[in-house]
Amino acid sequence: MNVDKAKKLIAKQVKKGFKGYPQISLEYFGESADCATEVAIQFTLEEGSDVQEERFSSESDVRENEVIQSALIKIIQRANANSVIEVAGVSNL
Repeated sequence: MNVDKAKKLIAKQVKKGFKGYPQISLEYFGESADCATEVAIQFTLEEGSDVQEERFSSESDVRENEVIQSALIKIIQRANANSVIEVAGVSNL
């Protein structure tokens, strides 16, 4: 999948806001706000349940990595997530 298309699909899901569970949360990490070298995707089935987390990393910006962005889309789709939440900006590692 094209990286721009993947980013638009993720942004569209995030824009919907909280619509209930299951919920996916995305948080990007990096040394600076310009380059996120890691992304954490968290899955919550229902309120109060354990959170499952998976991390992907790259030498370059993960937000521009086609493979990682496509994997995030696949996870969101397969989880049948009602809500996709994205932490704004890039958190420090």
